Amino acid sequence: MSVIARPTTRPRTTSPTTSPLGTARRLAADDTLWRPHLDFDPVSRYYRRLIAGGDHEAWLLTWLPGQGTPWHDHGGSAGAFVVLQGALVERTARHGVVRGTRRIHARGASHAFGPDYVHRVTNEGTDPAVSLHVYAPRLAVMTDYEDRDGVLEAIATRTAAQW
Repeated sequence: MSVIARPTTRPRTTSPTTSPLGTARRLAADDTLWRPHLDFDPVSRYYRRLIAGGDHEAWLLTWLPGQGTPWHDHGGSAGAFVVLQGALVERTARHGVVRGTRRIHARGASHAFGPDYVHRVTNEGTDPAVSLHVYAPRLAVMTDYEDRDGVLEAIATRTAAQW
């Protein structure tokens, strides 16, 4: 099952300066913040922390075709991302089980998620992609998972010192 995620306007429950989604949208709109840091790594996706505030952080990620993340969580942090260029494909899991949803986030799309979210993001297209991610609170740990016949098994936990 595929779902194409397009930019939408949704009612806000928090201020755009305090929610990860509002912060991601605000930062994405200021290309002087992120454009000078664009870089692409031919071996793996490139990432650079742009902001490390007391209660949140923002990261710029670039993705060449075929690059992606493993299945992972965000260690209890909520988050959001905005696709600045290209498109990204996201697959999600719930309660350790891979779900059938395949969501395509096109340029301009934004997506927010809660602290228990587990997903995998990949550039399955033919063009480079760029995205901006915000996490609150700041990431302290992330757990990577392996898909074993539709059930995720934790294989590694990384701390902030490792990225």
